Amino acid sequence: MSIDCFDRGLFRTHMKEVTRLTEENITFTQFSLRPELLCALAKKNYDCPSPVQIQILKEERIMDEDLIVQAKTGSGKTLAFGLPLLNTLDHHQDRHLILILSPTRELAIQTARELQWLGREMQVKIATLVGGMDIENQRRELLAGATIVVGTPGRVLDHIRRGNFHTDGIETVVLDEGDHMLDLGFREELEAILEAHKHVRRIWLFSATMPPEVRDLSRRYLTHPKWISLDRDLTAHEDIKHRVYLIPAQHRFEGLVNVLLWETPEKALIFCSTRLETIECATFLVQAGFQANALHGEMTQRERNASLNAFRSGTTPYLVATDVAARGLDIDMVSHVIQLGLPGDVNNYIHRSGRTGRAGHSGMSLALLTHREAAQFRGMFTHSSLKVEWKPVPNENDIVDKNHQRFEQKLFDLNFTPDRHFNEWAQSLLSKSDPIDLVSKLLQWHDIDNTKGFSLKAPLEDDLKAETIRRPHSLLERKRIQGKKNTQPFASAGTIRLTTGTNNGWEVGRLLGTLCRILGINRQEIGNIRLRDDYALVELSQFAMQRFQEKKPKLVEERLLDRPPTSRRHSRERNFISSN
Repeated sequence: MSIDCFDRGLFRTHMKEVTRLTEENITFTQFSLRPELLCALAKKNYDCPSPVQIQILKEERIMDEDLIVQAKTGSGKTLAFGLPLLNTLDHHQDRHLILILSPTRELAIQTARELQWLGREMQVKIATLVGGMDIENQRRELLAGATIVVGTPGRVLDHIRRGNFHTDGIETVVLDEGDHMLDLGFREELEAILEAHKHVRRIWLFSATMPPEVRDLSRRYLTHPKWISLDRDLTAHEDIKHRVYLIPAQHRFEGLVNVLLWETPEKALIFCSTRLETIECATFLVQAGFQANALHGEMTQRERNASLNAFRSGTTPYLVATDVAARGLDIDMVSHVIQLGLPGDVNNYIHRSGRTGRAGHSGMSLALLTHREAAQFRGMFTHSSLKVEWKPVPNENDIVDKNHQRFEQKLFDLNFTPDRHFNEWAQSLLSKSDPIDLVSKLLQWHDIDNTKGFSLKAPLEDDLKAETIRRPHSLLERKRIQGKKNTQPFASAGTIRLTTGTNNGWEVGRLLGTLCRILGINRQEIGNIRLRDDYALVELSQFAMQRFQEKKPKLVEERLLDRPPTSRRHSRERNFISSN
């Protein structure tokens, strides 16, 4: 069934069947799986398959057709394709039979580990081809006769061109998280790899979303693919609750601290938009008394591994990451995903949120937005069923009250057996002091080391007033004010020179929008922009010039270089991943 002729009625029937199978507590033993696989599953205490695994395992002709599977992150996709492939695998052949492509090295390594324990009883050999690892060791793994090859597009294509990876024997290609691979700019690499595989019998595409780029790729390389979709509305994830906290524009990190103190997450993945912001955010959290690490694209593999291992083990409960660095991570028991600022688009929000609420566990997705960002966020989800709880950022006194409530609850929940020695001590203390004064002192002593957060009520209210003035509710009033603004001449306070230009992929419109976001100003505060190959001249108003100086010119330039336009950003991310 092709994508274009997908029948909504069939989809509903499909979902009812999946629900029915799940309710009947189907177990892995009810499928025709080889004993080695059942043994491996039993050792991991895996009894019941997830809906996506059920749907694929019950397909009788699954090995005879191309496949498109659309399912949310954390739904068990690795086992969903790993079980049928290993079940029919002739692992005694001394050639490569299966190629699995992943968008990031972390996901590729996780997939390889998953297949390793699953195929251990079958003694399946697996080669992992990712950046940041010794390419000669990878070549030796290929020469040793790896039956399954798992890798990232850049490194896999590198091995093909070097002659290390011979693709003649590959019968199955799995594109895992296809939307992410295309998001990162891997289309050329994917096409080159698929063109190099002339004898492939089946291509399986797994993707959480189906943007036009994924559809185009599937039309070109998949032949009458069977479609399995378990998510018509990907925002409707029953295990994830969504909450938005409104924060002051000039106190983002302080707002994050207050939210962490209020929510007290056990393990939180915090998303920032740029590498520089992750570093600043993690540093701010550490200075505020939290244990936090950063994860971004310019870290060495050793630094990345250290941050990830500390987060996985719980030693460091907070990991501040960019989308590229965190994409594809599968970390158990992430209680909260926190998005600092707008996620970019609906798909990005879905993927970020999908880092929590995995494998049947509940999770919380928090977005920390300014009043201006909140309006854009609402617009993004106009046509979705996403249920969001909206709250102002907790203030300092709110956090103090919350801490007191938690302490009281712990105190009342204590289940100590009465002890004569402590009873006598208590009576002695009460005889020497007023009971209320004594308890008050004890509570103050307990409260000394508690972080109380920041006072953010006033700046949040100021932001709301400014936004109300900037965006009148009446459309007629907005037009009147806009017309009035247009009649007023631009008052220039000077021109700044930026060391970025068209060679970096910038266009006037994109540079204007990005500067407005970085400086926290509207477009009326910027005059003429003269864009050249390697620099730009930008005219600023008095207010914009003041904001530029407050943000520090060097910091603004670093943010511009760290946040290039979309096409260049994808190119940078692709180069980073393929070279690492």
